Amino acid sequence: MAPKRVVVWGTGFVGRMVIPEIVDHPNFELVGVGVSNPDKVGRDVGEICGMAVPVGVAATDDVDALIALRPDALVHYGPTAAHAEDNIRLISRFLRAGIDVCSTAMTPWVWPAMAVNPPNWITPIEQACAEGGASCFTTGIDPGFANDLFPLTLMGLCSQVRKVRASELLDYTNYEGDYEFEMGIGREPEFRPLLEHPEVLIFAWGATVPMMAHAAGIELDTITTTWDKWVTPTERKTVKGVIQPGQVAAVRFTINGVFRGETRIQLEHVNRIGHDAAPDWPSGSEDDVYRVDIEGTPSIFQETAFRFTDGSGRDPAAAGCLATGLRALNAVPAVNDLPPGWVTALDLPLIPGAGTIR
Repeated sequence: MAPKRVVVWGTGFVGRMVIPEIVDHPNFELVGVGVSNPDKVGRDVGEICGMAVPVGVAATDDVDALIALRPDALVHYGPTAAHAEDNIRLISRFLRAGIDVCSTAMTPWVWPAMAVNPPNWITPIEQACAEGGASCFTTGIDPGFANDLFPLTLMGLCSQVRKVRASELLDYTNYEGDYEFEMGIGREPEFRPLLEHPEVLIFAWGATVPMMAHAAGIELDTITTTWDKWVTPTERKTVKGVIQPGQVAAVRFTINGVFRGETRIQLEHVNRIGHDAAPDWPSGSEDDVYRVDIEGTPSIFQETAFRFTDGSGRDPAAAGCLATGLRALNAVPAVNDLPPGWVTALDLPLIPGAGTIR
């Protein structure tokens, strides 16, 4: 089978890791790379990604030129949903041109049917898919495969599930993403971060709760949240600076799908600065894991750890981000085979990673 021709948009943290993997992959051909940073335009993407040799593909901000390449898919590693209008505008252009999109940006699109998705985020994509006869798939790690693919696969091994919980248990010491305003890490305990507001937390990270309910054939009574903070008594150094004594150095929150008066589906986050932070809160049997706990018949407990064992020294958070990017890339052939419109994890077949063993 001929390699799938892909255009990548975005050379941020994820894009810079994924592009070298595409260059070496027998099942994909990198035909174009789009960027929004004018300082990157015209530069070889090998240089942008820190590769030893040029790739022969220059980064561009010319969307029409990328569409004219007629790729099999746009693999979109753009900014978060905080930049929704820009993402929708860009993705819609590719879809209207008949080019499928696999993205990691707009995580509420992991389950587009989520009731709190605003119509102006949904309708333009539906219209673009219909106009171009194209499909749009969004994934992530959380929300994403750590709390849709993993727990739903394990639920298929049970006769009864009393409760399913998917947890992210991570040390953010080396994490460079945004968490101060969003999660309140590094802020005073009286500061109420954006995600502490239940409606914002459900919207931003709760999409897989109704997805799992739909897959299980139930309709939830409601979705609730909890939020807890842990204040450090000592100074803690991070890649982003220093968290002082008296500031928040760990948060724990849950998003809870309630059915018949009981929490039956739960997403849990425990995000720390230092593995010794919030010692009474859940941890994995190893550090930095995604965990699934199913109370049922039978009960099942699974932990997944993402690691680099290549001597590069890259941390588990980076390994998880690479896995996220590769989930979107490896989904391209399956998305190409599906009818036009929204694609979710429930629509995809098994994606075994063709071409990964070579």
